[in-house]
Formats: sequence, structure tokens, C-alpha cells
Amino acid sequence: MTSEALIKTDLKLIVFQLGDEEYAIEVDYIQSIERMQPVTRIPRTFPFVTGVMNLRGVITPIINLRTRFGLQEKEYDDSTRILVIHQDEMEMGFIVDGANDVIDVPVEKIEPTPEVVGGVEAEYLRGVVKIEKRLFTLLNLEKVIDVS
Repeated sequence: MTSEALIKTDLKLIVFQLGDEEYAIEVDYIQSIERMQPVTRIPRTFPFVTGVMNLRGVITPIINLRTRFGLQEKEYDDSTRILVIHQDEMEMGFIVDGANDVIDVPVEKIEPTPEVVGGVEAEYLRGVVKIEKRLFTLLNLEKVIDVS
């Protein structure tokens, strides 16, 4: 861990919706939030890879987080968003039910993921955050995009 990471006391998170649950990703990974757009299917890809789209001249793979997490499929609507993520020189989009807001969370508010987690597999999760009456799950982005 770098000394910079030791000093960091707040995480800026984007909170998004999948079904009735709220999840979060660090804003540092988010390149943009887009409305749902046409996605071109790619044959013989993982079931959670919806396809690719041309995003400002960059061909971007699109992952349906509902499918990735084994949640029931849902029709896209006006709230559906694509979170465009930039991670390790790679750009990809995550289809989510809605992008709720951006919040600052003190690092000490992040609790370990409970042993028993319903719905999303625990390996995709980095922790749980409770702020006032809200409870949301912080994603482990490396695991979400790892297909090994």
C-alpha cells in the first residue's frame, strides 16, 4: 500500500441501482455515465457480455451487471444507464438499472462483506457501507471484470 493510500480518509463513490439494491464504485474508475444505447451483439462471448458499442469513436465492451451477478433480467427503461469504467488501460461499460448519486464516504465506514450475502456472490464485493439509513455494497471491480 502506498503512503498516498494511507492518507486517504474519504472515498468518492458513485451509487447505482440493481433491482432493489444499491451498489457503489469509486468515482476514480468512472469515465462517464451514459443513457442506454444500441449495443452490437458479439457471438461466442460470455453470457454477461451484452456486446460492444461505439462510444465517441472507441469500441467499448458492455457488461450487463444483472447477468454477471446472476440476477433476474429486466427490460431497459428510462432509468437504465451505462457506467463507462476505465481500469488498467481498458474501457468497458456496465449496464445498471440507474445511477443514483455521488457521495463521499469515510474509509472507516466501509465494513467487511458479511459471510452470508444473498444475491451477488461475495467475491465481487469489497465491503458494505452504511450511511444513515442507507446500506450499499462496494464492488471489487477487479473481480467483476476478471473472467479467469
